[in-house]
Amino acid sequence: MSDRIARWTDLDRRLVQIARKVRVLGSLSWPSHVIDAFLAGHRKGSVALPDPPEERRDCSRAIADLEALRQGIDQSDPFGRYLDDTAGSYSLAARMLEVQGTPAFLDISRLLYGIPGDRLPGSDKTHLDAADQLLAATASLGFAGLDAAPDVVFGADVARDDMQRSIDAFFGAGVLDVDIDPELGSKAAAGSKRVRVRAQTGFSRMEIDQLLEHEAFVHAATALNGRGQPVLSSMGLAAPRTTLTQEGLATVAELVTHTIDIARLRRIALRIRAIAMALDGADFVQVFQYFLEQGQSEDESVRSAMRIFRGGDLHGRWVFTKDVVYVQGLVVVHTFLRKAIEARKPVLIERLFAGRVHLSDLLLLEHEFDAGHVVSPRYVPRWAQNLPAFAAYLAFAQLAYRIEVTNLELDAILPAVDL
Repeated sequence: MSDRIARWTDLDRRLVQIARKVRVLGSLSWPSHVIDAFLAGHRKGSVALPDPPEERRDCSRAIADLEALRQGIDQSDPFGRYLDDTAGSYSLAARMLEVQGTPAFLDISRLLYGIPGDRLPGSDKTHLDAADQLLAATASLGFAGLDAAPDVVFGADVARDDMQRSIDAFFGAGVLDVDIDPELGSKAAAGSKRVRVRAQTGFSRMEIDQLLEHEAFVHAATALNGRGQPVLSSMGLAAPRTTLTQEGLATVAELVTHTIDIARLRRIALRIRAIAMALDGADFVQVFQYFLEQGQSEDESVRSAMRIFRGGDLHGRWVFTKDVVYVQGLVVVHTFLRKAIEARKPVLIERLFAGRVHLSDLLLLEHEFDAGHVVSPRYVPRWAQNLPAFAAYLAFAQLAYRIEVTNLELDAILPAVDL
């Protein structure tokens, strides 16, 4: 091992140890009893703001350690630039955890994740514009009966067992466990050791398949591949700077494998609209009622609202904006994949699974991939392995997206025939 590689490997391991002390979602999530108490009050007709524990984190040690680490990094080296960017995003996240419920919390959340009013890259549309267009498009599909509730809903134990069988078939037995977690806010979450599913929750067949593609075959796979990197094992971390790419890639996976449905697309868009409402001053109860009005169940409505207000002010204005990244991530990652095919660099698609990376890392570390210092991923979902079929999908999508159908009548689509 050269002195250069040994030095970056040492700094990487130090970063991993420090970063593990900065747990963003784990620190912000509410315990189940807070959600249960709110719903109990709602059902009795006495709706009041929930009472989550107020826990501003003291992250001063982690921040100091991260900044000290950054002082020793030469950013002219690709490895150095990657490590500095990653350490910087963890430092920002740690500062955010220290200022929960204040305007500064929103300021940092915006830096990390954006806000609904930000513009999509390469477009004059904002995230909110895109969300509203998705809602309008899916509303018409809903009127056509395509958003009907599933006929069969499975319990968490069935979902766990089903997912475990599929995960064992993909990763190998004993690599990744599926557990039931009564405190989980989302329906599922994945790391490099386990996938968790929420207790006392119903799962449709499509939701199970969707969670496998999203959580297991993207989030868990990239975490495992990243942990196995010989130099940059920090590629296995869920660094805040990689959130947009990760969620975008996972949502692309849902689209490509046909495991996303109307309800899922609407949830993604509704959260952006709800974040905009909260930023304008809507409180937790008003946002909760908005989700109810849009057809979500009581349980999903309170959990959707919780995602937005965790760490923020329950009266609105200063909220957590992470859920903005889903639409932007979907658009950006899908565009990147199209461009990779057009630029005759299909290897970038495989490399996207080498760890939990930001899209820019693939270009920054291109020579390190070529030299073998960053290795190809072990776990790649089937759709990304079949590049000829995936390239055909992307090529047709590029053509089809140029056709505006909003003001186009069905009978105008067919070419005229002169008999």
